[in-house]
This record gives sequence, C-alpha cells and structure tokens, in this order.
Amino acid sequence: MSDETITMKKSTLLIASVIVVFVFGFLLGRYVFPEGVTGAAVATGQPQAAAATVDDDPVLGNANAKVTIIEFSDYQCPFCRKFWTDTLPQIQKDYIDTGKVKIVFRDFPLSFHPNAGPAAEAANCVREKGGDEAYFKMHDKIFSEQNKLDGGTVRSTVFDGWDKEVLKKWAKGLGYDIGSCLDSGKYASEVQKDFDDGANAGVSGTPAFFVNGQLLEGAQPYSVFKQVIDQKLSA
Repeated sequence: MSDETITMKKSTLLIASVIVVFVFGFLLGRYVFPEGVTGAAVATGQPQAAAATVDDDPVLGNANAKVTIIEFSDYQCPFCRKFWTDTLPQIQKDYIDTGKVKIVFRDFPLSFHPNAGPAAEAANCVREKGGDEAYFKMHDKIFSEQNKLDGGTVRSTVFDGWDKEVLKKWAKGLGYDIGSCLDSGKYASEVQKDFDDGANAGVSGTPAFFVNGQLLEGAQPYSVFKQVIDQKLSA
C-alpha cells in the first residue's frame, strides 16, 4: 500500500471521527438536556418580576375592554406629561372611546420629584369624592397646569409653583373639597403600594406601561402603542 493511500485513509478516518463527535454532541444536547445550558441558568437565576395588576386603581374606559393598559406614572415627570399631551388623546379616540381598550392609572412618584407624591394623593382624594370620572378630571388638571408652569417643555422638571394648597385649589375648581383628606395623608399608603407594585413588576422609571402584560417603557409614540394594541386585539 502506498504512502499516499495510507495518508488518505487517515484523513478520511479523522473526518469521520469529527462527524461522529459532532452528531453525538448534538443528540446529547437535544434529548438528554433539552433546555440546554441557558435553560438551566434561567431556572437557578434571579426570580422573575411579579406581574403588574390593576389593583383597585382608577379606570378610564370600558371595564370589559379586551385590552388593558396599566400605566405607572409620576405627576411631576415631563415625559409622563408628554404621553398625556401627544399619545393618550389618539389612543383615547381610536381605542378607549370605542370600548376596545381601558387604561388603569397607577402612581409611581419618583424620589427626586417632591410634588409627585402629594399630587397623587390629591387625585385619590378627588376620586373619593367623585369616582373615577372625577379622578381623571384632576389627573388632566395636574398635567395641564404642569404644562403651563414650564411652558410645555420636556427639558426640565417642574419643582416650583405648586404645593398642597395649590392642589386643594385645583380640586376646588373642579368642585371637590379635598382639604381634610389631603392634610390627613389618607392616601399616602395607597400611593406607596402602587409604587411598590410597580417596582416588583420591573418598573424603574416613568412612564411605564403594561399592555395586556407586555411592557412598554418611556413616552413611546402612538404608532408603537397602536402596533401592540392591534396585536393584542387580534390574539
């Protein structure tokens, strides 16, 4: 047998061995460890975030709507206001007013926004007086006044110009006396519960939205919401 023939046989044997090892490895991973290394890591890693819930918070829209948007927001957050001014009106026109979507508003006052907590409490005090419809009147009032105070910009956060007395005045203008309710701090624990629930669900900033459980973060444009909502409606 020539040296050339021996060399070819050795090469063929080497290639065949590599193929056998590859096939064996593939079958081992496919049938013995079907989840793979990644699946095992997920099983022993950090716990998954809790699901966002509607809790007992105010609802805008048909209670039986197929799609639920849970919004975690901060009344002093300029990007929450941007959602309110730029995106919410179109969602309301196309989906909320037509009974397809409802929005549940939950509070997520950030620590560096000193007026957000009192504003959230004030809105809850108004809700106590007049229900969800009254709540969203106060919700709109707070964002509209915030818009005036900083000239409509989203480049800065409003720190001055409103406090508890101003919040009482705004509520009074809507027909609701919330003085004793707001001064008592009655809804401070409710606002804190919203914040805690949001944090447990993975919220770290505002605004944050869960559309039938799917998280959208930031002041997303209407087109992004439309795409996700339509997907959920057709599911």
